[in-house]
Amino acid sequence: MFPVMIGTIVIAGIVGYVSERSGFTRNGVIASIIICIGGAFLAYFVRLMFGIGFASPGLNAIASSVGALIIVPTHWRKRR
Repeated sequence: MFPVMIGTIVIAGIVGYVSERSGFTRNGVIASIIICIGGAFLAYFVRLMFGIGFASPGLNAIASSVGALIIVPTHWRKRR
């Protein structure tokens, strides 16, 4: 269980870094990594408590990180 959690953190950090460097987001590297790790932790604990998610923990981490990057910045962005 502990290695899966560490792997989730590492995968989420990589997804946050790559998304920022590729131009997918414009939040800043640290902010994108924090958003991804938060989304991955949420998905990890939902999978642990309720069993909802994909079969692979890595796929859960990637999907939840990308989902968090899409939802969080657009929710807090100022509307013009």
